[in-house]
Amino acid sequence: MTATPAGRAVRRAGMPWSWCTLAAGVAGLACLGGVLTPAAYADEKSGSPEGAAAFQSNCALCHGPAGAGVPALAPAITDYPARYAATSEGRRQLAMTVLYGMFGEITVGDAHFNGQMPDLSRLDDATLAAILNFVVFDLAHAPADVKPLTAAEIAAERAHTVDGAAVRAHRKSLAIAGP
Repeated sequence: MTATPAGRAVRRAGMPWSWCTLAAGVAGLACLGGVLTPAAYADEKSGSPEGAAAFQSNCALCHGPAGAGVPALAPAITDYPARYAATSEGRRQLAMTVLYGMFGEITVGDAHFNGQMPDLSRLDDATLAAILNFVVFDLAHAPADVKPLTAAEIAAERAHTVDGAAVRAHRKSLAIAGP
């Protein structure tokens, strides 16, 4: 482990994670297996390792460091976000999900989940867009014709506050094939 200039503990690239917890700023980060190296997950389409780092700090606890999900806790996000990012309503869904969270029962593939994803509205629009672009391009491998999400799209959804139940209802209404 090494320390960043801000004094936060981080793993060196390539160091494997097992059951571990570390403080990442104000939020705690726990990983369940895998390797936590933001640069290893970031590609040029997502724009920067910042989205990967923000994902690891805010999302990896439940979705896993590589987005494979955690059984009985949170679904994998390695598939459907790429399909969502290809349509305007799907893009709205992605923005609403990170802004307002989601609760209630959902099915992803053959797995059923009934929990609550916390909202990330405390994060700024650019950070949320970076997280979503990391998920869409680096984890879900969206095709080249999908445009990156923008901070302006997140800001537009932020102007229409909804609750987690409405986010789930919107997800259910999407006519996107697959989970």
